[in-house]
Amino acid sequence: MSYSKPNRSSATKTKTRVESAPGSGICVTCLDGCPGPCEVGRSALRGREVIYPQPYGKITSGADKDYPIDYSHFNIQGTCVGAFGIAADSDVATFPAVDCSTSVGADGGVNMDFPVFTGAVGSTYIARVNWEEIAIGAAISGIIVVAGENICGMDREAEFRNGKIVKSPEMERRINAYKDWYQGRGGIIVQANVEDTKLGVPEYVIEKLGVEIFELKWGQGAKDIGGEVKLNTMERAMQLKERGYIVLPDPTSSTAQRAFKEGGISEFERHSRLGMVTEEGFYSEVNRLRKIGAKYVTLKTGAYRPADLARAIKFASNAKIDLLTIDGAGGGTGMSPWRMMNEWGVPTVYLECLAYDMCKTLKSQGAYIPPIAIAGGLSMEDHIFKALALGAPYVKAICLGRALMTAAMVGKTNGKLTAEKMELEGKAPEEGYMGLFAVASQLKERFGNDFKKLPAGAIGLYSYVDRLKQGLQQLMAGSRKFALPYIDRNDLVALTQEAGSVSGIPYIMDCDREEIGKILGS
Repeated sequence: MSYSKPNRSSATKTKTRVESAPGSGICVTCLDGCPGPCEVGRSALRGREVIYPQPYGKITSGADKDYPIDYSHFNIQGTCVGAFGIAADSDVATFPAVDCSTSVGADGGVNMDFPVFTGAVGSTYIARVNWEEIAIGAAISGIIVVAGENICGMDREAEFRNGKIVKSPEMERRINAYKDWYQGRGGIIVQANVEDTKLGVPEYVIEKLGVEIFELKWGQGAKDIGGEVKLNTMERAMQLKERGYIVLPDPTSSTAQRAFKEGGISEFERHSRLGMVTEEGFYSEVNRLRKIGAKYVTLKTGAYRPADLARAIKFASNAKIDLLTIDGAGGGTGMSPWRMMNEWGVPTVYLECLAYDMCKTLKSQGAYIPPIAIAGGLSMEDHIFKALALGAPYVKAICLGRALMTAAMVGKTNGKLTAEKMELEGKAPEEGYMGLFAVASQLKERFGNDFKKLPAGAIGLYSYVDRLKQGLQQLMAGSRKFALPYIDRNDLVALTQEAGSVSGIPYIMDCDREEIGKILGS
């Protein structure tokens, strides 16, 4: 079985002329005279530009590598006996009675109506233009939204004093969009990388903008470098160079200036620096964030080697942080090198199984285990159930990065088309929304006249979460688990012996053997 597809991908808009060699991905007969539609060929013309998925800035992307084990290699166990969390009464134990709420925070103080939250919606173009849809959709859904890295540093109108941020209209817009629709459940997390810390973003958003939940970022599942974006003007490249970012090629170079002017290059790349984690440095930064007013401190780590996962869990335990998000390889992003996204890191299932074993070890020592969230290529209610079960009782929530953004973007697009149709008919957009969105009537009843202020993309995100909720309720009811804390590893079965070996979940043919013996009297 081939797990990788080198040299051709819809992500990089490349293809091969004929069948390709499985290892190199190069056409089995490479023809002299071919214009080169493959990745090697396009790289001969456009070089480093071809590293990234296209059209850059207008898409999110996820790896297409077929890993040996993923969540589809497990099935959810159902039963016809009893009920957990509710009376074992057919008139009471109905699936709408399932409680899907959860909480995170060392004190359990961040409550959510549903156990999902957004990925980090940061400084990319696609994140910026869809922020209101995502943030407002998250707010009315009672879930957490994450404002990602580099927002202040990328803000064209940002003001700095002595190298520190003193005003960012873009960050203010982001925070206010969520707060204006906040319903008392969920919250907004602001995330920081190396650049944000250098620019004083933590102090600015906590002390001046009142942010209560702050996240340190070690990495993510889609890449093992800092964040990057494309810059299509010399002015923008120079501005970010002056703010201390790594910009490639160097816009101050006469060679780069000439290449840009003549069309040899059409864009610059802004890169963030690599974080350098130390145990003492981590504790110091967590304590500093608490001293300047952060009520909750969280950490996001990526698909690094297992030893780094152990560091993340151990350091988070010692610092008693409020949430640890573990992001596996294969997950999506708006700004990662395509081959890196496919070929580096520990895939999500493997990473979660490692995390479970590490948490179990620390728990046996009496250590504090922070609430954990799993991320990396998840989108449906069965994914949510399986990820909660595989990491039970430590996993409390699931990060849905691309999925929630997709729902918001589709809602926005169809809302725009509907609004244009309504305009031709001399009607308000919300009149069309009533027939477009299945949840429109309930939102209209809930928000009254304010319904017309809801962005169509926010309604789309809410509708998607509403679907996930009922789907999860149905799966949980089938397992007779009527609240999230009752989900455990016994609710899963491995469909292959390899999946069982990796996870410790029983292989389906070995499952329940002891109980079967008791039932049959053997």
